[in-house]
Amino acid sequence: MKTVFRGRQDYVPLWREMQDFTDTRDESTPDEIWFVEHPPVFTMGLNASKEHLLAPGDIPVVQIDRGGQVTYHGPGQLMVYPLIDLKRANIGVRKLVTALEQSVVDLAAEFDVAAVARADAPGVYVAGDKLASVGLRIRRGSSFHGMALNVDADLEPFTRINPCGYAELKMTDLKHLGIGLSLEDAAQRLLPHFLRHLGLEIEEAQPK
Repeated sequence: MKTVFRGRQDYVPLWREMQDFTDTRDESTPDEIWFVEHPPVFTMGLNASKEHLLAPGDIPVVQIDRGGQVTYHGPGQLMVYPLIDLKRANIGVRKLVTALEQSVVDLAAEFDVAAVARADAPGVYVAGDKLASVGLRIRRGSSFHGMALNVDADLEPFTRINPCGYAELKMTDLKHLGIGLSLEDAAQRLLPHFLRHLGLEIEEAQPK
């Protein structure tokens, strides 16, 4: 498992890169996890309803190929993209989603913050407010897209949508919960929890 810290990247080129990685990988291609930050963008899942896009304003809207409804990505939000050959790793989709969610629960617990995952609505919540969102795509037996963890983000754009299709859903971030971390610190703390839940090991961590 290779871990790559990508820094800030425009959404669409990185999405295309994830697709290309998935479409061209073979049985010998190492799995990778990309940690990324995006400029402001709204993304609409495959079956997303435009009625949940309330007032996007000057923030671009991109229709993409993950599951789920509409969400927002922007500065101060850590994107976790697991590019994993699930068949080779003998990992089911539910296990991958659970590992992503539980890694955030474990990270919050390090700071005595009680976060929970919900069976009826993927993601991680603290006192009813959403801290992290999950949306995956599986193609050729491999995963791409992933999870958005709000670290120190401008939460105002979430008021322009019904986040993940839920009207009145409030969002939060680690900073509002009293957890002051940089994006890279959050990634480094999150990673061992995620790998532990999947039963995987890291080979190397590098910038790209």
